[in-house]
Amino acid sequence: MIETAQAFGVDIGGSGIKAAPVNLEKGEFAEPRLKILTPEVSTPKAVGEIVRQQLEHFEVPESAPVGIAFPAPIHVGEKLGYMANLDQSWVGVDVTEVFSEACGRPVTVVNDADAAGLAEQQFGAAKGQDGLVVATTLGTGIGTALIFNGELIPNTELGHLELLKGKGDAEKYAASSIREKLDMGYKKWAKRLTKYYSLMEFYLDPQLFVVGGVSRVSEKFLPYIDIKTPIVAAKLHNEAGIIGAAYYASTKQK
Repeated sequence: MIETAQAFGVDIGGSGIKAAPVNLEKGEFAEPRLKILTPEVSTPKAVGEIVRQQLEHFEVPESAPVGIAFPAPIHVGEKLGYMANLDQSWVGVDVTEVFSEACGRPVTVVNDADAAGLAEQQFGAAKGQDGLVVATTLGTGIGTALIFNGELIPNTELGHLELLKGKGDAEKYAASSIREKLDMGYKKWAKRLTKYYSLMEFYLDPQLFVVGGVSRVSEKFLPYIDIKTPIVAAKLHNEAGIIGAAYYASTKQK
């Protein structure tokens, strides 16, 4: 692994597994990332093998903290309760244990939305922000991360807040995938997002919202979200999961 890297991050998704050494002084990749397609049958053994290959590809030393962003709530020492984006054989598995055994070293696993939120707080759009930061990822669903004075409050699922009584939760109404499915214009979508962020504003009274997932086109909808709390686009885009996982591991593996 290149000398400018202090940690190694992995971001596991339903379609691809991305990894890179991370320069934690600058909050950026120290080398270009390596992406390997997620196996069609994405069992713990199959996914663990790919992560091991990525560590070997970058020649990650034993001393380097390794962080893995994973698409499910993570509770250290506990088995996974449910799985949405990978094979159902993950249910009932200790995720940290699986990856530590596959990689032959201790690793730190963190929820993927939490990893992205941490990256934005440490290196991106929320850098230096005190108080409560709510980072959201608008995609197939809505991922959320809460960071209070730089400390992660893990495993929040605020994409499931009920927006319409008896008609489902927020991500079934305001996720980016819903906008695409309905071929909805960005300004009309912003009205739905206003309802969502207004509800979180009421419950949480944060100092800042950070919006990721579709941040590259944020100018098309962000100015039309009508709330009092400052709301800004994420800066790290698709790199946030890897960078956040690496940073989180560096705080846990010392």
